[in-house]
Amino acid sequence: MTPFAQAIITWYDAYGRKNLPWQQNKTAYSVWLSEIMLQQTQVATVIPYYQRFLERFPTVIELANAEQDEVLHLWTGLGYYARARNLHKAAKIVANEYHGEFPTDIEQLNALPGIGRSTAAAILSSVYKQPHAILDGNVKRTLARSFAVDGWPGQKKVENQLWEYAQQHTPKNDTDKYNQAMMDMGAMVCTRSRPKCGLCPVENLCAAKAQGNPLDYPGKKPKKDKPIKQTWFVMLHYNGQVWLEQRPPAGIWGGLYCFPENSTADIDEQLASRHINTNSIKRTQQLIAFRHTFSHYHLDITPILLDLSNQPDAVMEASKGLWYNLSQPKEVGLAAPVKQLLESLPFELQ
Repeated sequence: MTPFAQAIITWYDAYGRKNLPWQQNKTAYSVWLSEIMLQQTQVATVIPYYQRFLERFPTVIELANAEQDEVLHLWTGLGYYARARNLHKAAKIVANEYHGEFPTDIEQLNALPGIGRSTAAAILSSVYKQPHAILDGNVKRTLARSFAVDGWPGQKKVENQLWEYAQQHTPKNDTDKYNQAMMDMGAMVCTRSRPKCGLCPVENLCAAKAQGNPLDYPGKKPKKDKPIKQTWFVMLHYNGQVWLEQRPPAGIWGGLYCFPENSTADIDEQLASRHINTNSIKRTQQLIAFRHTFSHYHLDITPILLDLSNQPDAVMEASKGLWYNLSQPKEVGLAAPVKQLLESLPFELQ
């Protein structure tokens, strides 16, 4: 075991997190679920979602047998919905091809939807104590500073360097403890903006600390202005219900329910395609526009609320959707801005 690894494990024994929900009675299923949820999401946010998921789907078989709508509903608000869709796909593969047992071979596990090299290694080291190195965001930051690895980790060359250091220092024994310790180090000590160098167990081994510039590592992603796109939400309301349509499986908000969208403020074509004439519209109101930001662009959303005097049958025929009851809502996955609008809609209708 390298001096670096020994110092990290000694620190973990004294200060590491050992009482997180997924650290108790560990199974491949529970650790996999936590690992997917923790991708790009903080622990405090994940805990209630994780607990609700396990309560509803105690086993991977039950998750596999669920409808995607229910999975997406339980995921609503957690973001990055491709994770939920891949979670469901992977559960089906484990149930059907592996008889409900997660494969213990890293290549087979890595091949499941949504599971990359680091996530597969985290599951196998945590549950089965297999000696595999991990490289999540927290580990990248800690290693980049400790060994002064120049460049943005999103570049393959830099990532490969970090993998070399990860493998070099991951011990053959106590791998589960070491990997958890490295994640805790990045979350608790070697933090993004205010690293607690005075509390760091490898301070005397840290190249960035010796240089006096820990915040220069890891390198920043090259800045690029995000483009701005626009859309108009057509909110059809009738008798305490609003019309929602399920989006295609791929693309933004894949599989989630959303208001019909229009590329301009002129929504006449949307209404005509649904056989909604002006006589059946009691009121039209443009609500306050707002911005929703994705990783690659900003989306400016302008909601247009139409209060209808009758429920148009043609709406149901136009696409896969449902009349969403505001007082007794159906449990379906909702895009984040849709959920936000639905929560505020009763006040707009007063």
